[in-house]
Amino acid sequence: MSTTWRHLPAPAREIAETATGAVAAARDRDGAAYRPAVERLAVADRAGLVLGGAVRLLLEDGHPDGLDGDDVRQVLERCARSAATWWPEVDPHVLLVLLAGALGVYDPGDDENPPDPAAVARHAPLLVADLLAVTGRPFADYLNAAFAEVARTELHD
Repeated sequence: MSTTWRHLPAPAREIAETATGAVAAARDRDGAAYRPAVERLAVADRAGLVLGGAVRLLLEDGHPDGLDGDDVRQVLERCARSAATWWPEVDPHVLLVLLAGALGVYDPGDDENPPDPAAVARHAPLLVADLLAVTGRPFADYLNAAFAEVARTELHD
């Protein structure tokens, strides 16, 4: 059964639909479907924020006792190696930035070469697909939770 996103405002719906397609293409290792999906994702406003929330939630579920440096390295290596077999453009630095950002320890001011939104869009679905394989739960669960978190944050700001 597929999730419908009709209840979301149009910009959020675009993120949900595009991210779902990109993650599905990453799980299927389908480069032909992945490229247009991540290109659409790159122009979706706030997609990085939502996907970062999903990554954080996935990391928490996959590591209920907490993460340490070895866990982060293992996630990074597993994702980069797996993605490189079908998506040779994978950049481990961008994956590391995504992981650090999701954990709240990334400062773009300290990075000589911070990734642009297009690079984030090309890599976040790879990381999400990899982490979903660990949790075994549907992406829609994490996406809904990430949207709820963004809404809650915006309400308190």
